[in-house]
Amino acid sequence: MTCRIRAARPSDLRALYGLSKLTGGGFTNLPADKPTLEKKLERATAGFTREGETPGDDLYVFVLENIETKEIRGTCQVFGAVGTDRPFYSYLISTLAQKSEELGRLFRNQTLNLTTDLEGSSEVGGLFLHPHERAGGLGMLLARSRYLFIKQHRPRFGDIVLAELRGVMDQGGHSPFWDAIGGRFFGMTFPEADEFNAVHGTQFIADLFPKSPIYVSMLPESAQLVIGQPHPTGRAALKMLENENFVWDGYVDIFDGGPTVTARTDRIKTVASAEWQLVGGTSSGGETMMLAAHTAQDFLACYGQVQRSANGELLIDETAMRALDIGAGDRVLAVPR
Repeated sequence: MTCRIRAARPSDLRALYGLSKLTGGGFTNLPADKPTLEKKLERATAGFTREGETPGDDLYVFVLENIETKEIRGTCQVFGAVGTDRPFYSYLISTLAQKSEELGRLFRNQTLNLTTDLEGSSEVGGLFLHPHERAGGLGMLLARSRYLFIKQHRPRFGDIVLAELRGVMDQGGHSPFWDAIGGRFFGMTFPEADEFNAVHGTQFIADLFPKSPIYVSMLPESAQLVIGQPHPTGRAALKMLENENFVWDGYVDIFDGGPTVTARTDRIKTVASAEWQLVGGTSSGGETMMLAAHTAQDFLACYGQVQRSANGELLIDETAMRALDIGAGDRVLAVPR
């Protein structure tokens, strides 16, 4: 099977809705709600087609396409800048040290502080791969394609990129972190709040969430244990992010307590390593590389077998050339797999 990444189109609505029903909940960026997904695709089209290379409130949606069957087997997203039209909230874990002279003891208490520190950052998210396709490096192809797009359009993105990982929840989709905090103020279960957020945004958080610091030690142990922990199905995604130089600095999602990791945009491994290369022709094998061609709504990416000609041009296998719709004389963005 040969797959490629391409920019999503409005006609992908049915396929994305099918994928959304397989997520198991907690995927705010891929809700199982057709009108919301339709609006996302409309917003993505506007982002891909807008003129200018400046940061903005853009959303870029990509799909993993089986070239032979045209089936959509995965998806991912990039946000140009979060917090431009509404606050982007996170909890930041802080430590408050206090000493009692009478007791002769020093107490260190962790607190959760509601913050908008990450406003203006770009975000990668919405990555979901069909359960039957989780082999052969397709998840990595999806993930890294976003960084190649950022490299192509670097002025459109902030100096920091963040990623929110889904937190721990039970088989029924309930979050112990939400039950300990958000559920006490909103009268909603986690699935209800997550669905509301996906459809209506985060203004209800600003209206109702407590602004004062929350002492971690006052939370139930079930909630304390999951703070900053990814959902078991997200551990591979966290590893891929760490391999790209993302780090966790104590920010967690306000809904489920999952970790929010960040990286300096220009230090993301794929962004820093990818280089534009001239295509010289076809090859019959060679080193496996990730390749991206064209820009904006015409963006395409895939794996390819690559050799280098005597004059330094890239020779790419015919399958990848067809997948990328390129030929000799074109340029591609290339990075080792």
